[in-house]
Amino acid sequence: MAIKYNNLTLMGTSHIARQSINEVKAAIAKKPHIVAVELDKPRLQGLKSRKTTKIRVMDIFRIGVTGFVFAVIGAWAQKKLGSIVGVDPGAEMLAAVKLANRSKIRLELIDQDIRITLNRLSRFITLKEKLRFFYDVLKAIFFRKREMKRLGINDFDLSKVPQEELIQKLMSEMKKSYPNAYKVLVEERNMFMARRIFAIMQQNPGKEILAVVGAGHEKELIAMIAEKEDMEKVTYEFTVGG
Repeated sequence: MAIKYNNLTLMGTSHIARQSINEVKAAIAKKPHIVAVELDKPRLQGLKSRKTTKIRVMDIFRIGVTGFVFAVIGAWAQKKLGSIVGVDPGAEMLAAVKLANRSKIRLELIDQDIRITLNRLSRFITLKEKLRFFYDVLKAIFFRKREMKRLGINDFDLSKVPQEELIQKLMSEMKKSYPNAYKVLVEERNMFMARRIFAIMQQNPGKEILAVVGAGHEKELIAMIAEKEDMEKVTYEFTVGG
């Protein structure tokens, strides 16, 4: 799914969908001036090196036990799903990076440092959310069909980006069940990325910008960027008028 706003095209992707790789290739073939991706330096280095995650004491001290466990489980789950469809997790982001470099298009990393995000997750997630998380993991393993039926997922194609209705339903489910985790993993990162994208737009008027982000972030990001633009106009008009 792609949303156009002024000189910005915001593309929502699935990290294990071949469809997303093809859509990224088609979008970059149109030669935007700037390609922005939902990555930070550590995650980009990880995608390039394809190193397996190893438990290090330093990592646990840096991001907290909860953040580390979440990262390991998340990486395992994405790798497992990716193996089903034959796509490495994050392949569409890596494709965007490589194509931008190959075409000499300016590349911008717009996501918050993953270590900050995981550290904040360790600090703010509640015991109730932790217990709920492991309970939900067990349900997904042992009662997969029942859980899919409950969420209304009858025919889910991993090779394609999920429908907007399903994405919103899953996001709503996460916000309800894990309010603090949702705040850290979604809301705070959306604010960070919106600020980065808005700054890039302001510094590059008239230049076409392609921002590649995970599906589910697009609408909130557009709303935040539009609000920042409106607030800047109000501030400018007030200053001139005064």
